[in-house]
Amino acid sequence: MSWNPFRAPSRSGAEWFPAGLASDFPDVGDDPENAQDGAVLHPRTCGDDKTETKPGCKVFHVPKDDPSKRTEVAVTAEDPEAERDMTDQVMVFRYRGKMHAVDHASTQCPHSSYPLSNGVPFDIEDFGIVLSAGITCPKHSWSFDLFSGRSDRGNYKLKVWEAEVRGEGVWVRRKPRMG
Repeated sequence: MSWNPFRAPSRSGAEWFPAGLASDFPDVGDDPENAQDGAVLHPRTCGDDKTETKPGCKVFHVPKDDPSKRTEVAVTAEDPEAERDMTDQVMVFRYRGKMHAVDHASTQCPHSSYPLSNGVPFDIEDFGIVLSAGITCPKHSWSFDLFSGRSDRGNYKLKVWEAEVRGEGVWVRRKPRMG
C-alpha cells in the first residue's frame, strides 16, 4: 500500500466493522404500532412479505483499543436497569430509511447509563417540516439528536458513531475526532 499525503491513516479505534446485513435491520420508523411501545429494541416485522420478525436494533461491545474484538450483546426489555457494564457499547438501528449508530448508554449523559435501546425514536419537526431525528430516553424523558448527539436540555451530548450501508452490509465506526 502506498502512502497518500491527502489521506490520514485511521486512528486506533476508528476502524470500520461490519454490523450485519442491511436486511437484518427493520425500519423502526415505518410501523410504530408494530412495536409495543415504540422502543427501538422491540421486534418488528420486516422483509418483502412482512412475515419475518427481527429486533429493532443490534448492540455491540467495541473495545476502543481493538474494534476487531467486537462482540454482539444480547439486549432485552425485561430489566433495563440490571447491573451490567455498558462501556464501549454502540446501538445500531434503522430509522426512516437511514442507519444510525449511537452509544448504547453513555456514562457522561444525564440518563445515568440507562440503555437507549429502550428509547423511542422520533422526528424533530418545526411547523410540520422534518429537520432531523432524535431518540428519547424513557427514564428521564431527555431527547438527543441522532445526527449531532445534542440534548434538548443543557449542554449534554450523546456520542454518535458513523454508519454506512455498503452493498448489502452495514458498516459502523467511531467518529474520528477532528484536529
